[in-house]
Amino acid sequence: MNSRSIVGYGATQKLHPLSFLAQLISRQVSGHFKLYSGTNSWSLFLNQGKLNFATDTEAPFDRLDRHLQALSSEVSGLVGAVRVQLRLMFEQSPKQAPLTPDYQAISWLVEQSHLTPDQASSLIRAMAIEVIESFLGVQEGSYDLLGLDDIGEYPVLCQLDLRPIVEICQRNRRQNLMASPSVVSGGTAVMPNTSATTSSNAVAPAPTSTKGLAESNKTTQSATASLVSKPKSGMAGTSASPDVRRAVYTIACIDDSPTVLNAIQEFLNDKSLNVVPINDPVKALMQVMRCRPDLILLDVTMPNLDGYELCSLLRRHPSFRNTPIVMVTGNTGFIDRAKAKLVRSSGYLTKPFSQSELLKMVFMHLPVVEPN
Repeated sequence: MNSRSIVGYGATQKLHPLSFLAQLISRQVSGHFKLYSGTNSWSLFLNQGKLNFATDTEAPFDRLDRHLQALSSEVSGLVGAVRVQLRLMFEQSPKQAPLTPDYQAISWLVEQSHLTPDQASSLIRAMAIEVIESFLGVQEGSYDLLGLDDIGEYPVLCQLDLRPIVEICQRNRRQNLMASPSVVSGGTAVMPNTSATTSSNAVAPAPTSTKGLAESNKTTQSATASLVSKPKSGMAGTSASPDVRRAVYTIACIDDSPTVLNAIQEFLNDKSLNVVPINDPVKALMQVMRCRPDLILLDVTMPNLDGYELCSLLRRHPSFRNTPIVMVTGNTGFIDRAKAKLVRSSGYLTKPFSQSELLKMVFMHLPVVEPN
């Protein structure tokens, strides 16, 4: 098929995703079909009308990790350390055409024998159902199709029949529409489009004209507000002058216990400290990379991934080679302290600890801000 026959337009228009899928299948398209709506975009990689991979830009590594975690009960090699390593290697890597970072990650799992080809195919199919279900809900946007000559060769892990996947997605959408009066499309709540819930054989015609098209209004994400508070009286470095600003340090606390996280937040309740609690060690790396902390408090004993493994993984990342990491644990043995040194931790805090002990450890390792 000539890819230009359904190639997209840059401006926003009414879309019929089900019609696109029908054309991609019937014309046995090979290439990269991409649909844009709001702040999200969907990518389908196809070969002769068969699906190789489907993804979107809405937290693709969270989706991958969720499906890998579901597989981990059957696949012994998918331990927490491997899943964290995937994020380290691929999540922040530049998007190399034609492979998206999450597809690169799955390809690596197969290359390293963490997944068999059959397991990878099942994984890609389960993820595709989730992606295409949201794809079918898009009502406005723009689209494009790149042929194989444009995107180059890539490793094909599976060839999936799109028809049963679309049928499953349509059935799921009908059930959701019956339970809810509105659906989310392109990041905006809209009334259900009944034309999108018809049988996969009743396909709406594809758009063929740019008449009346308007520029896309992208949904803007609200920025996190910075809270500015007056410093406590009697604290060193404070001043009544509005031109003098106190340094605010970000501290990431990684612990699977809500009780411990709450206690640390209470102990570090200071205007100069911004505490970021993290209770999932597998997702910790992603959250740490987002908040870029000045100090990390890391529990040793956690499910799926212990603190020593996570500390070692963090030290391999160039962004955290020199970030202070304090191990927090109830273990007091010499071997435990030796293991902490082996993974290049900066300090060792034994549970239970008092507020003064925690503050002493924190300010011992926080960087010193030179006065102006």
